[in-house]
Amino acid sequence: MTERRALLALEDGALFPGRAVGADGEVSGEVVFNTAMTGYQEILTDPSYSGQLVCLTYPLIGNYGVNEDDPESRQPWTRGLIVRELAVRHSNWRATGDLGSYLKKHGIVGIDEVDTRALTRHLRLHGAKTGVISTVDLDADSLVRKARAAPKLGELDLVRGVTAGGIAPLRLPADSYDPIAGQTSARPRSIRANANPVELKFDVSTPTGVVTRGAHHVVAIDAGAKHNIMRHLAARGCRVTVAPATATAEQISVLAPDGLFLSNGPGDPEQAPYLAATVRDLLDAHRELPVFGICLGLQIMSLALDATIYKLKFGHHGANHPVREERTGVISITSQNHGYAVDADSLPAHLRITHVNLNDGTIEGLEHRSRPVFAIQYHPEAAPGPHDAQYLFDRFVDAMESAPLRSHREPGR
Repeated sequence: MTERRALLALEDGALFPGRAVGADGEVSGEVVFNTAMTGYQEILTDPSYSGQLVCLTYPLIGNYGVNEDDPESRQPWTRGLIVRELAVRHSNWRATGDLGSYLKKHGIVGIDEVDTRALTRHLRLHGAKTGVISTVDLDADSLVRKARAAPKLGELDLVRGVTAGGIAPLRLPADSYDPIAGQTSARPRSIRANANPVELKFDVSTPTGVVTRGAHHVVAIDAGAKHNIMRHLAARGCRVTVAPATATAEQISVLAPDGLFLSNGPGDPEQAPYLAATVRDLLDAHRELPVFGICLGLQIMSLALDATIYKLKFGHHGANHPVREERTGVISITSQNHGYAVDADSLPAHLRITHVNLNDGTIEGLEHRSRPVFAIQYHPEAAPGPHDAQYLFDRFVDAMESAPLRSHREPGR
């Protein structure tokens, strides 16, 4: 069988030849690198990677195969995958298939035999670049022209493509994986994904009814939420209603939430101005409403509260980023995936920095000085990554328990 070749070309003219390991075709996107050693299936299915070509820095990828339990959404969102070596054989008791076949099944163009060390150093030196991976056009000049002509990440509203299709209660199977108990379980129970975006891609066929019943009603604005975030909310006794990023403040107010959750998501937050406007209206209308944001959720909250956003040189993508909580001095190792950050010099007086990245000093957490509103830039739910920051979900529940009794649940007050 003839080996298929592929070529990665960046907009600045850098070329990285390799072997085609996924679907045939050609795809463009912003090229970023991720330093996590495991979790490639979670990375591929993280909606925050929509519009991007992901280079994994760990040299051998695919050695434990793929399975039905690890996806973090209803489908892969990464536009292309770049690795040093795709494993020829996989071995793991949970595996139901190999990564190469998975890429082909989902139409993801992949390339291996790439010098990923050289590519990563190039991106660190010159910043994230628009690139093209092709298995059908191996002409270097042609691909560089295509990379330069491709839309830039900051020009696209990627949130609309990954959000839920409507407002609906979150439903989980009766045997859903509990992310708290599952930390010590030898074989955690699985959660099954479903392609229905209205139900946030979760299986609704449980015979015992809605599992996400609890004392606290959380409305989660889905800008590309990961499954494990919803598992954490459900595991802490939250009844979750999922709203699309295009929902209006009036539609969300009618739901009378005890807490508002702002999810992670892809791209430049300023390309989703409707979302920041909705959050601003909700904050104005419900001053005692507890609000918790993750990743894009922090950026949206910041825009709604009059801070500004800027693009990082090459972003934070990996599972080993040290973050310090300023109040306690405690350092957590965190999972991160974002290309934008909040400008510290733009913070209004009512916002306080709570967490700082120890690699580059960027903002990793903010809170309102007088209201139960806070957000963090990293992923406390991980998947993949460490569990150090999961206490933030408890902090959100505590905020709902401490809120003035139902005063914030009356729409318009």
